Amino acid sequence: MGALGSMGAMAWDEDDLHRWMGKHLDAPLGARGHDAFVLTTAGRSAVCVDACVEGVHFLPSARPVAIGRKAAGRPLSDLAATAATPQGLWLALRAPREAHARHLRAIVREVDRAGRAHGAPLLGGDLTCAPGPLGLTVTAVGRMLGKRRAPHRARARQGQELVLTGPVGGSGLGRHLALEPRLAEGRWLHAQGATALMDVSDGLARDAFRLARAAGVRIDLNLEAIPIHDDARRAARQDRRTALDHALRDGEDHELLATVPRTSLARLLKTCRTRCPGLTHIGSVRPGSGLWMGVGQDLHRWNEEGGWTHGR
Repeated sequence: MGALGSMGAMAWDEDDLHRWMGKHLDAPLGARGHDAFVLTTAGRSAVCVDACVEGVHFLPSARPVAIGRKAAGRPLSDLAATAATPQGLWLALRAPREAHARHLRAIVREVDRAGRAHGAPLLGGDLTCAPGPLGLTVTAVGRMLGKRRAPHRARARQGQELVLTGPVGGSGLGRHLALEPRLAEGRWLHAQGATALMDVSDGLARDAFRLARAAGVRIDLNLEAIPIHDDARRAARQDRRTALDHALRDGEDHELLATVPRTSLARLLKTCRTRCPGLTHIGSVRPGSGLWMGVGQDLHRWNEEGGWTHGR
């Protein structure tokens, strides 16, 4: 777990936090007091990891419950895009010495609670005291049952249709801290024939572009069909952007993009009411490259502006 003993007095202590977790988190027997946990898995394993950093993914003023929930939700949303069933979470927590133990406990408790809500308790991890912003890196492990080929961004195919599981835009008004991974929806779409799945974390336009790039295809977005979240409309009233612009570029919606066979589209839209009530047909996959958007035949290539790219 790292050497903290030589770092002097601090507001939190690794051993104290370990003891607290052992007492207050109902971890499986194999996860207590050990640096590794052995999963017994039926099916194929899916593994993903996401960082959640103060000042990037949440403000210092964010409540610990919101921080823990978001940190757990981000990799769980990636599992949703693999159509996997979550099994467990691992947390690597990095905190400065002045961080308060109560604050860290509340965050850890919420990571565990959020994971358990989807069948993935906190099973282990690492604690580090280091200067700089608070950071949480969460690894999620899941399993895929059955023999159907796993979905992948590169598996979008010409002639397929593009669907989205729910409305997007304006997440920065608070929804980005309360994400709900679309795990059941991802498994349902995969069972219905979806070959490519991707969660919308960096903006609908940018992620649709990345989907097209990975598969070597062209994606056409029908701007009249984009489901716009009420938050996008509220955000538009606060700035000079349109609600549609927010829907295309804001990010952190964590809805799922999926490509499905054209022959399955009508059935999907008819039967989605109970399994994925927000499902919307928003575009098509065609020969060519890149992301195109517009109304009807009046389409233009996306200029790659907006959305989120680390380092820009």
